[in-house]
Amino acid sequence: MTINAGLEGIVVAETDLSLVDGKNGYLVYRGNWAKDLAISRTYEDVVHLLWRGHLPDERESEAFRAELAARRKLPDYLKTIIRALPPETDTMSVLRTATSAIGDRSFAWPPTFEQASEILAKAPTIIAYRNALNTGRDPIEPDESLGHAENYLYMLHGEKPTRVHTRALDAYIILTAEHGLNASTFTGRVITSTRSDIASAITGAIGALKGPLHGGAPSEVDTMLEEIGTKENAEPWLRQQIEAGERLMGFGHRVYKTMDPRAVALRQVSDSFAGEDPWFDLSVHVEETAVRLLSEYKPGRNLYPNVEFWAAAVLRGVRIPTDLYTPTFGLARMAGWSAHILEQADKNRLIRPESTYVGEMPKAS
Repeated sequence: MTINAGLEGIVVAETDLSLVDGKNGYLVYRGNWAKDLAISRTYEDVVHLLWRGHLPDERESEAFRAELAARRKLPDYLKTIIRALPPETDTMSVLRTATSAIGDRSFAWPPTFEQASEILAKAPTIIAYRNALNTGRDPIEPDESLGHAENYLYMLHGEKPTRVHTRALDAYIILTAEHGLNASTFTGRVITSTRSDIASAITGAIGALKGPLHGGAPSEVDTMLEEIGTKENAEPWLRQQIEAGERLMGFGHRVYKTMDPRAVALRQVSDSFAGEDPWFDLSVHVEETAVRLLSEYKPGRNLYPNVEFWAAAVLRGVRIPTDLYTPTFGLARMAGWSAHILEQADKNRLIRPESTYVGEMPKAS
């Protein structure tokens, strides 16, 4: 029996949800380039694409947006649970616990679009509610007139965000909505394959994303950009790091051997805001300088910025607190998790790999 540690290289499912091609730098959502969707569509439209199989027309888009918006408010029992968790409980753990509590008796097999909508719509409210409590503020109720990304920023900051910030966050959560059979998505599909409910499957996926080897936030990139501070300081700071043998955070990727398509799209979004936000301007300059210096010092290595670099630029730019980077990633990924859960349930087979016993055998009696 061949052993593939970590199941690397093993295909366990067919899917028409997404294609992740690291060699060619492709990321496709149901026949659409993800980077194009990030620039031209809203998160709600992309969720509709992943769940329903096609991009919505104007009428469908408005109806789906209204459906999600109507499900955002938290019932009193969820607020009580969130308030009862100890202050030292991190936000990902709060999101995990609250998501589990959403799954009441009505969340039975098989999973439904309505159940998926209930969880996805409430995730930003859970995060914003807990953040308000942690910072000594009164939680802000969701505004049904605002889009998914816009409302999240509104609940976090208490004011409607600018067009620039709304578009930047929308692009980020679109590009992180789905990414193949990664660890958290696989976890969700395994749980679903047992005919457990969707709340349990998404709770498990959150638990997997919580691990630093999978959902590690781009906070180190944020720290790097903070230390650089100004465009004038970018080249000397970066040269010093490279010459000291230090890694530049946010460059290179395990899967993508060319430009990460998510980074390309987020950069395009940031380019469109040139002159409107100094943080985005600094990020663009640092990226250009780093690519040039890496080509100079490490020719042929093809070290390009990955999604973490531009995630840090966007999340910091739209004023997401650093401790909410991974939870924000999680609320974005709800779309892909739910799509895979629905797909798994449609043609279900229990996922049960085997292991090889390498321990001792009992002595003959």
